Amino acid sequence: MDKESTLLKALGEPLRLRLAALLAAEGELCVCRLVEAVGLPQYTVSRHLGQMRAAGLVLARRQGTWMYYKLAEPNCPLQRCLYDFLADGLKDDPMVQSDQQKLRTMECQK
Repeated sequence: MDKESTLLKALGEPLRLRLAALLAAEGELCVCRLVEAVGLPQYTVSRHLGQMRAAGLVLARRQGTWMYYKLAEPNCPLQRCLYDFLADGLKDDPMVQSDQQKLRTMECQK
């Protein structure tokens, strides 16, 4: 039950929930794109991603100077259910929609 409690605590903060929803919808994303999407400083986003990583929710990889994050493979039934919720249950949330729209706008500018 410790694993499940850790997962729920990690998603119990609104910013971490937003970041997880973005990763569930978009797949792997660079920290720079997450920063632009949520409109918060890089150090704030990185700190929350670090907490999510410690909880086993995300995986990180470095490519040059950039860090990329994606959701970790689920390792328990609760994690699978949470990922389904992140992908489908939050898709109509206004904040999540706004974050995703910012990502789409950034893609168009490239």
